[in-house]
Amino acid sequence: MANRSKTATISAGIGITGLGLALLGPASIHLGLAAPIQGFSLYALGSVLGMPLAIGFGIAGLIFTRVGTGVEGRERAFVGLGAGALLLLVLSFAAGSGVDAPPIHDITTNIEDPPTFSDAVANAEDRANGVVYPDGGPDVTAQQLAAFPDLKPIRLNVPPAQALESSKRAAEQLGWTVTWSDAATGRMEAYDVTAVFAFVDDVAIRVRPDGSGSAVDLRSNSRVGGGDLGANYTRIAALREILLNE
Repeated sequence: MANRSKTATISAGIGITGLGLALLGPASIHLGLAAPIQGFSLYALGSVLGMPLAIGFGIAGLIFTRVGTGVEGRERAFVGLGAGALLLLVLSFAAGSGVDAPPIHDITTNIEDPPTFSDAVANAEDRANGVVYPDGGPDVTAQQLAAFPDLKPIRLNVPPAQALESSKRAAEQLGWTVTWSDAATGRMEAYDVTAVFAFVDDVAIRVRPDGSGSAVDLRSNSRVGGGDLGANYTRIAALREILLNE
């Protein structure tokens, strides 16, 4: 019987399993088989744990099956190493530009007087995080200021009613679901669903008079998770870009 490298076989097994879990995570969410946090956990298990093990066992397998050893299974070592490399690419893609973002999930344009969320948002069935700013601890504000110093109230040269309507149009243009809007108080709420893992993030918008124009404040808060990889900041910046360029 041929002497086959167990290390190479283990590498291939871990690599294929890791890729399967990484793909199954988001797929199970979109098929309605798992909640976002459960699907994300599958993805994290497959990529974060599977990647280093597949690469490590793959390299060891190539060493054990090198020419002259008489040990077979080199092709399995390559499979494991290749799967590990793919997992590394998947992990890098998921992190994206948010890899340097602070581990916070409650972002606002007005840290001194942030917009508040309604009871409907606070009592959402899938909410694990709180809605009292700053959710996540007293360091949230300092971390936001250090990472996103450009976040400030958005000043528009239009009346508050027009600014609120523009904010609603911008939210819908970005694909958010507007759940409530009240012209009398200059407030509205919406939520956005992330593309891959379908996490739901809530947004509160408040418009106030500002001289002859208006000041628009936003707050974006994730229902689950400690950090957001910069998603909430990116969301606010996207709406700000639309409002300032109308």
